[in-house]
Amino acid sequence: MFSDPSSKTAWGPLFAISTLSLLPQQAAIDILAEAGFDGMTMDLVAARAKAGKATVYRRWSSKAELVRDALTWMNRNHLELDCLPDTGTLRDDFLALLKPQSIEEGERKLRVIAGLGSFFSQHPEAVNAGIFEPWVVVNRELMHRAVGRGEIPAHADIEMACQVITSMASFRGLILRKPFDKRFFTALIDGILLPALKNPQTSPNAMDQ
Repeated sequence: MFSDPSSKTAWGPLFAISTLSLLPQQAAIDILAEAGFDGMTMDLVAARAKAGKATVYRRWSSKAELVRDALTWMNRNHLELDCLPDTGTLRDDFLALLKPQSIEEGERKLRVIAGLGSFFSQHPEAVNAGIFEPWVVVNRELMHRAVGRGEIPAHADIEMACQVITSMASFRGLILRKPFDKRFFTALIDGILLPALKNPQTSPNAMDQ
């Protein structure tokens, strides 16, 4: 069972974060980018974070659990998930979610995703929860707010739009090895998402019937 990475007591009394050179989540991301999931070990993470191995093992009982939390940490450093934007338009709210990212940061994230390897097949629920689900929750809320102010109709297929965003992010990163940056997201919003949301041709879930 994976722990809740958003829990404010996730570290509890185990140790003070300020005493570490790196958060173990950050250390895990660095190692994933360098060696991939199969080459990463809990001992390597503890050494990179300059934390005691026993401390890391008490917090995370398995490598998969640590990687799930590390992916959540990485995601929150790329997306504004803790403070919802309120620009007045759905388009600008979407774009405000993406934090500025350097070329080096984008390339490292691609190496992390490419290096997950067997983690994808062994723990698909962790990949979804760590990378996509927090983003889906925020996107869903932004679209419901747009419905409330009359920007998109109530019968717009919000769940399909959420799937399009995460599917395109996954395809672009895993298959094309390109970053999901603001330029690409803008094209996706203007060319696909907003036209589909503002002029829905079918009711939500109609394709599932």
